[in-house]
This record gives sequence, structure tokens and C-alpha cells, in this order.
Amino acid sequence: MNPAARTDIQDREHIVLLVDSFYDKVRVDVVLGGVFNGVIGDRWPEHLEKMYRFWATVLINEGSYSGAPVRPHLDMPIGGQHFQRWLELFHGTVDDLFQGPVADLAKRNADRMAEMFQERINRYRERPTQHIQ
Repeated sequence: MNPAARTDIQDREHIVLLVDSFYDKVRVDVVLGGVFNGVIGDRWPEHLEKMYRFWATVLINEGSYSGAPVRPHLDMPIGGQHFQRWLELFHGTVDDLFQGPVADLAKRNADRMAEMFQERINRYRERPTQHIQ
């Protein structure tokens, strides 16, 4: 997309573009592709729909997502390098497609999510019988 033509994230159509573009990169990424494809398998349509609802709730107040997003990640074979790469791809995708306050919010929320996920996953691995949301 022409950088001068970028707009802010405004609606569900923009959310779908962001999520689809991001996960197109993730699926073929040398660091993340094997992990995501291995866990998700042939359930990509369901995963993408869940991500549309999640990001639409977070960014445009759609209110269509409910759930405990950390739980599915607890037993995944992921560490700091995966979160770092996830953030690189996410920030890059946002910057390629959008600019503005909601785009900036998307990147800040991604940063906070990655930090929180890492903290909870590490805590779970130290004490796997502890209840984690």
C-alpha cells in the first residue's frame, strides 16, 4: 500500500485486512510458521474468525470477543524469540497498512499482550498446577 494512502483502522473491514495480512506472514515465517501451523492445523478459518472478533473488540469496541486468550498458549512450544518475531511481524503489518491513533493503539496493545502472555506462560511453566487465565 502507498504510505501516503494509509488511513487509520476504522471498521471490521480494516480488522480483517490487518489480521489476514498478518497471519499470511506468520504462516510462512521461519520462526513462527511451524509453531502456528502445527497447533492450528486445518483450523485456520476458525482461528482467523476468532482473531477478527478479538481485534475488533480491542480496537473498534465491537464487543464480539469473549474468552481467555492466554490459556490456549500455555502448552505451546514458544519462548521469547517467538514473541519478539510476532511483534516484529505485527508492527510491520500495521505500519504497512495503517497510520493513526488506532493503529498506534494496536501496536501498544500487541506489546502489552506479548509481555503479559510471556509472564503468564513462564509462571505456568514454573508451577503448572497453578490456575492461569
